[in-house]
Amino acid sequence: MPNLKDIKSRISSVQNTKKITKAMKMVAAAKVKKAENTVKAARPFSDELLKLCRKMLATVGEYSTAGLKVERALDNYPELLLKREIKSEGLLVITSNKGLAGAYNANIIKAAISRIKANTESGIRTIIYPVGQKAVSAFKHKPGNYELRDGYISIANEPTATGANIIAEDIAEDFVSGKIDRIDIITTHFNNMMSYNIVSWEVLPVKIEKAHSSELDALMEFEPSPHSVLQQLIPMYITNSIYQALLEANASELASRMTAMSAASNNAEEMINTLTIDYNKARQAAITQELVEIVSGAQGVQK
Repeated sequence: MPNLKDIKSRISSVQNTKKITKAMKMVAAAKVKKAENTVKAARPFSDELLKLCRKMLATVGEYSTAGLKVERALDNYPELLLKREIKSEGLLVITSNKGLAGAYNANIIKAAISRIKANTESGIRTIIYPVGQKAVSAFKHKPGNYELRDGYISIANEPTATGANIIAEDIAEDFVSGKIDRIDIITTHFNNMMSYNIVSWEVLPVKIEKAHSSELDALMEFEPSPHSVLQQLIPMYITNSIYQALLEANASELASRMTAMSAASNNAEEMINTLTIDYNKARQAAITQELVEIVSGAQGVQK
């Protein structure tokens, strides 16, 4: 027979867990709507920026740093457009700082590991740029044929253009210096509150198809020069791509956490109901047993 005290203690424990999961669900639900609106509002800007880059690259033609003031690697736009033989690849893996988000972090890390294995088989060296505590912890303790760079933990808390620019400057420096020949982002694409997709975006070298002549404006004038405009536009495009990836990941994480906590709360409620039934059965059995003992004792006294 189950111990009444143990069952009651377990019911209390599950009730406390339910309070936590319900609170986390409410917090995620409050944040996910804002994150959804932000990511959807940012997509049109990203699309228009891509179109503008296509037109600019088709108009300028040859790329050169002549006459340009290059103070940082991110300003060296001709080098950022340069394609070369892939001997090493950088992976910007975007995860969250917190868990309890279902399989969100595990799916991203799994996709990154699969990419590492594919690179190893192709003889390509892999460098991991982890975003979020979960990515840092996963790759720090997981053996593999890759190099781990310092993580961007604080940036994962709240996606900002400033944080995206920090990442952009770091990866651009490694790309221009020749430490890596290509950089991809492994993140998620937010579909809706119930689903997201694991996606891989190529960031460097900047891969933008030139616009056709029919898409170009008849008159386009640039001040002070087309190359000066591109020097501002290409870094903006790279930074925005990273920022968009951070926004997509943030919305996906919150939606996944809300769904996971909702399921956990429902499971806790079902467990409480089951344990309550078990408790009532055990209590009824105990009372019945006591009555039997009293009746048996009374009969013994009468005899």
